[in-house]
Amino acid sequence: MRKLVASCLLLLLLGVSIVVVIEAAPGHSPRGQGPEALITSPRDRAVVRGKVSIRGTATHPEFWKYEVAYGPEPNPGDQWILIGAVHETQVVDNVLETWDTTLVPDGNYSLRLRVVRRDGNYQEYFVRGIAVANTLPTDTPTPEVTPTPTDTPTPLPPTPTIVIELPVLPSPTPRPLPTAVPVIQPTSTPASSFFNIKLPDLGEAFCQGAGAAAFLFLLVGLLALLRRLFSLLLHRS
Repeated sequence: MRKLVASCLLLLLLGVSIVVVIEAAPGHSPRGQGPEALITSPRDRAVVRGKVSIRGTATHPEFWKYEVAYGPEPNPGDQWILIGAVHETQVVDNVLETWDTTLVPDGNYSLRLRVVRRDGNYQEYFVRGIAVANTLPTDTPTPEVTPTPTDTPTPLPPTPTIVIELPVLPSPTPRPLPTAVPVIQPTSTPASSFFNIKLPDLGEAFCQGAGAAAFLFLLVGLLALLRRLFSLLLHRS
């Protein structure tokens, strides 16, 4: 029984010794610390200017080094530019690098954290859409609008009304003139007789009758002409 207990204790001590040796081996990360490459600040689509502290974590059980770089968007390709230097010390939730954005043109960039292991393999973390805006927009002064004075018309003095008074002259009352009444003398009317007709009177009567007949003939012809013209106008319309 004692030999069994002694064997168990010996095995337990051996296991503890192996764990201690593994924990103390070089390149091994502390207990609870796994491989990680992470940038916590700045985040995606952040707007930055001046000197920016890049914070995060760079750890691995076979850690060798880490580096932080930036590249122009949308596709940096092989245009990554190293920020600062290569670091051979692990960082846990602290400042990884300081980026002086005044040395780059304003625009959109990506950040890359690369944690390299001793075997040459690496793990990467990216932050996209970081806008560098060191040039502040210039405020455009608002032009002052000067009100245009409105011309007020000067009222004209009233036009004087000229009244011309004509003197009233008394109209003389006309006096009636004496009217001379002609004295009509009675004339004797001769008795009518066929044999009393004179030749000049007969010629004058004949001329008057002929003139009246000619006038009637002309009037009838004129009426017929007007009627004909009126009919033609009606047909044309």
